[in-house]
Amino acid sequence: MKSRSRRKPKSPSSFKGLYARLLLGYTKEERESTLGQAYELGRTALAEKKSLLEMVAIHHEALQELVLREIDKKRQAHLLRVSSDFLAECLSPYEMAHRGFQDAVAALRHLNETLEEEIKRIAYSVHDEAGQLLVAVHLALADVSRGLPKPQQQQVAQIEQLLNQVENHLRRYSHELRPTILDDLGWIPAIRFLAEGIAKRANLAIHVRSTVSGRLAGSAETALYRVVQEALTNAVKHAKARNVWIHAWSENQNVCCSVRDDGSGFVSRKVQTAAGRKGLGLVAMQERLSAVGGTLHIESRPGQGTELLIQLSGGG
Repeated sequence: MKSRSRRKPKSPSSFKGLYARLLLGYTKEERESTLGQAYELGRTALAEKKSLLEMVAIHHEALQELVLREIDKKRQAHLLRVSSDFLAECLSPYEMAHRGFQDAVAALRHLNETLEEEIKRIAYSVHDEAGQLLVAVHLALADVSRGLPKPQQQQVAQIEQLLNQVENHLRRYSHELRPTILDDLGWIPAIRFLAEGIAKRANLAIHVRSTVSGRLAGSAETALYRVVQEALTNAVKHAKARNVWIHAWSENQNVCCSVRDDGSGFVSRKVQTAAGRKGLGLVAMQERLSAVGGTLHIESRPGQGTELLIQLSGGG
């Protein structure tokens, strides 16, 4: 008979065993080289996505075995003191990763604030400066029209009507770009205003329902408004939806908001890697929410629409 060669399966306790051996070695001889190994072990654990609770449980199990073997009380106290140094070194990669994450979130928050300030400036220019130029054009046309025959006056009147349409469009775009209602009344009224404008332009039924009361932090309200704005843009531009339902509510001291459409949908698990979905802006949505302590969950299937679930811890 031919013998079959079988690959020896990797023991699930190999990490625990290595941890226990290194801890035992450090309790016997407090070498710096062993602490270096503890640090590398922590990096391995982080790469394998072991949680802090898992690491504490592994440490507790290894330490308990060492303490139970030791009868001398002084030696037991020594084990506890020395093992805490070993654990601290092993967990230092987690602390560094956490600090890096905090720095990244702070930088992202600062970037979003800078972008919002720039958006405010552009919205002001579109609304006020362009508006002033249009007023000047209206006055110039009125002066020209007075000295013209009636047929030409009618032509000038038609030009003025077109300018009025341009002015209305600029006013609406500036409000949607950075609505003053967002600062004055909050994100729910701002979303209602946004939904009303998009519904008229895209011939789309948008249903807004909210049981949220009170205001949130300015950065949180801005993030929520931007994410809903992007979701509505996707429903019109990509999903070709006929209906959108926006629902905002509070749950367990968190603010929740869902945006659901009856559009074409997509395979949600592939959305982060599919090249054809870059225009959805989902990564930007997640980054905006992460900067204010929020999360974004996406549910979608081809032909069955899309739902975005936003959750903001503690109301931002």
